[in-house]
Amino acid sequence: MPETTPTGPLKGLRVLDLTRVLAGPTCTQMLADLGADVIKIEKPGSGDDTRGFAPPRMPGTDESAYFVGVNRNKRSVTLDIAAPEGQQLARALIAECDILVENFKVGALSKYGLGYEQLHADVPRLIYCSITGFGQTGPYAPRPGYDSLIQAMGGVMSLTGEPDGLPQKVGVPVADLFAGLYGCIGILAALRHRDATGEGQQIDIGMLDTHVAWLANQGMNYLATGENPPRLGNQHPNIVPYQVFPTADGHMVLSIGNDPTFKRFCEAFALTHLLADGRFATNAARVENRQLVTDTLTPVMQTHPTLWWVERLEALKIGCGPINKLSEVFADPQVVARGMVREMTHAAGVDVKVIANPVRLSATPADYRLPPPLLGQHTDAVLAERLGLDPAAIAALRAKGVV
Repeated sequence: MPETTPTGPLKGLRVLDLTRVLAGPTCTQMLADLGADVIKIEKPGSGDDTRGFAPPRMPGTDESAYFVGVNRNKRSVTLDIAAPEGQQLARALIAECDILVENFKVGALSKYGLGYEQLHADVPRLIYCSITGFGQTGPYAPRPGYDSLIQAMGGVMSLTGEPDGLPQKVGVPVADLFAGLYGCIGILAALRHRDATGEGQQIDIGMLDTHVAWLANQGMNYLATGENPPRLGNQHPNIVPYQVFPTADGHMVLSIGNDPTFKRFCEAFALTHLLADGRFATNAARVENRQLVTDTLTPVMQTHPTLWWVERLEALKIGCGPINKLSEVFADPQVVARGMVREMTHAAGVDVKVIANPVRLSATPADYRLPPPLLGQHTDAVLAERLGLDPAAIAALRAKGVV
């Protein structure tokens, strides 16, 4: 059993995690944080690819920071699913599970007898979540999916960057992360359906689908006009001024979301003459004249340092903020107060810092019971607990390279 008993709302659910890298592990870590017992299946000898994504490594361990970031609250079992005995063990573990999450290429698991249709017949209550680059259907279904590729094909790179610069990807792997979170949402919906009907189902998550889904207002702007939105750098397509401005000592974000707020801003900083100018009077006019608004406000914002502006704008309830480096993010009083960094004692005997789960449940909060595991750390315990294998049987499997 896990070293500590889960306390979250998904306590009692059993998950087999056949994922690696980021999209799938993001999904399964969310389930694990909320109390599910997640068994992470890894290839003997190498494990999840991200174990090797270093430097950096977590201080005092041999584990990459990348792996540690999305694999807490999981138990690691090494299992070669390409071997017939490994497939038998996998099916036996699946028979005891509520949820299977995988991010193999389309059809890859069917070669091992672990495809959805193959398992559904024997385990009809199983919820089977597949996360791939392009989904289970369509002309691109066989292709592998990578975050930067999806950001490019999904349109966000055409929207990101300076107007006269290159298209830019987002600085964190948002295509992977959104796919993992949408997968988790789908699993929770499927659990609700299974509670009502007793039936499991497959959840088909395509990274390109989820990427298109979160184009949000920019996607809708295109559908409304038929025109490709331009790259606007740090400006907003529908609201002005809502952007980065230089200050006397750096840069900051000014977010004026409506006309009454713009009026307060102008009145507070001796800019009331702008309110009488039709080019500034409404948000629609400011969007139409965004360069004029930017050119007019830039020298105003440069008259004082960032902190001066933040203190006065916050007092006026006008959206604003500094542009923090990560050192400043993790030292921010709000981030500290919300406990967004936790420490967990790693198997190497040192405490490692992890970023906390942001979902705050009043009665059943996320817990932090298991640190990110060593490769195969829980193989013997899980095979004994779930399948009743004795030490000799496990040793024989290990000698064959099955575990």
